[in-house]
Amino acid sequence: MCPVLILIPIFLLGISCNNRKSTPEHQLLVSSPAEVQAAATLLITDQLNSNSPRQADSAVLVYLEEIRAIYSGSDYKPVWSDKLDWLPVGDSLFSFIQSSRLFGFFPEDYHFNEISAVRDRFIADSAGKDALRDAWLWSKADMLLTDAFVGILHDIKLGRLPGDSITLRKDTALNPGFYIEQLTALLGGQAITGIVSSLEPKQRGYHDIRKGIPAFLSKATNKEFTKVPLRAKDPAGFKTLLQKRLFEEGYISFDSIPADSSTLASSIKKYQQDKGLAVDGVAGDGTVRTLNTSDREKFIRIAISLDKFKLLPEEMPGKYIWVNVPGYSMDVVEEDTVRFSSKIICGKAKTQTPLLNGAISVLITYPQWVPPPSIVKKEILPAVRKNPDYLARKGFSLVDSKGEVVDPYSVDWSKYTNMPYRVVQGSGDANALGIMKFHFDNKYSVYLHDTNQRYLFANAMRSLSHGCVRVQEWEKLTYYLLRNDSIASGRSSRIDSVKTWLQNKQKRHVALRNKMPVYIRYITCEGKDGGIVFYDDPYGTDQLLRDRYFAGK
Repeated sequence: MCPVLILIPIFLLGISCNNRKSTPEHQLLVSSPAEVQAAATLLITDQLNSNSPRQADSAVLVYLEEIRAIYSGSDYKPVWSDKLDWLPVGDSLFSFIQSSRLFGFFPEDYHFNEISAVRDRFIADSAGKDALRDAWLWSKADMLLTDAFVGILHDIKLGRLPGDSITLRKDTALNPGFYIEQLTALLGGQAITGIVSSLEPKQRGYHDIRKGIPAFLSKATNKEFTKVPLRAKDPAGFKTLLQKRLFEEGYISFDSIPADSSTLASSIKKYQQDKGLAVDGVAGDGTVRTLNTSDREKFIRIAISLDKFKLLPEEMPGKYIWVNVPGYSMDVVEEDTVRFSSKIICGKAKTQTPLLNGAISVLITYPQWVPPPSIVKKEILPAVRKNPDYLARKGFSLVDSKGEVVDPYSVDWSKYTNMPYRVVQGSGDANALGIMKFHFDNKYSVYLHDTNQRYLFANAMRSLSHGCVRVQEWEKLTYYLLRNDSIASGRSSRIDSVKTWLQNKQKRHVALRNKMPVYIRYITCEGKDGGIVFYDDPYGTDQLLRDRYFAGK
């Protein structure tokens, strides 16, 4: 009887089910390269055809169904090695895993440590020693490499974040045939980097971040700094820990005695200036979040940001508007090139700008503003109860169900917990929407618009609105949309008419025949000038994603 078959029960002692602790690894020694290959094939067959999912030692095979499909199509023979030798594709895959941070990945997610340990044992042993003759090690490494290959393809194409209400991908799952096809291409001579590149998102923003990763990694450290609590959560310890944190990065020269307010404010200003924050010398919530973001946390931000691009469609429209909330920016993109950009003001943390997909369909000059019910109930009604003159000062009117204007002084406001009338702010230079509104249908009743508080664009922190997006370069956007609409429709431009209406302060609706897609997204880092710029996480969105999908990193 073949000695391989006799030794298989010993192998089984070294394998455990997912719901049990793994037992110590056992050897399966054979005498020749051919027997190693045959034994490894039998071990892979037994592992993948057992009644319950198994582990290769302590490393769980994540993509068991896909791995079974791959090996069953090749009679369960090893994929990455042959008769005591790693195949070139095995070396290439291992090298890719080793450098996978360049793609926003974590090597440990693809069994890097376990595969490295096996390779090190092979390298340490000369020919004929136990490790090289151990079919168990060869079969283990092969299955881990296959699992890693499937995981890399899945994560590069679909990412690690789940789909949500704004996800625009049409393919949300990959079948085993997809992985077999890519593996066949790899074994046929196509480079692993070429396969991965063909599956990456095509969006400019994704590749800008990717280009900045090498520079980021070259400067990144594993140093962990003191965590600073938000002032409201720990008033007593806040100042002490803030001073210690600033001392650790050299922004203050001592931490043995308490710093006075002037010294602390000066140090905070230096830090804020270096990090591109609003320079006010006050350690507000945004500054504290930045202080608590180490290089390790920044890399997780990179990973999350890259994965958000994978939730977009594979092909974006030829022209679209891209709004990035944390970056306080809007880009008008044409054929993957930014035609122009603008500062924006977005919603406060309590009145967040929603993430959505839409298409601008109407421009409105000198618009009226009808505040949404949430603002009416939380802000306007309480103010009117105190003083009905509030409405006149803000330019608001009350309109009843018949469309008639109501005198606020004629109403007994003490009787109402909800506003009994429609609140309207008339057109004019003092209108909260400014003199131009870019309307698109959405369930949140938000839109892009001008503002009567243009001075706020000078602020570094611009999460200040009730949810709509205020656009600094509203004129550029207006005339771009009108020119694009005339080109697309083959009709004369309405730019001169719009200029006249604005000059005369007239309210007009301009329907766009060619609607312009708009995407409002939340990306906390961007690639710029070969590096990566990091933004605050004002809504705490990325922190939630980090805790849920990147825990333990």
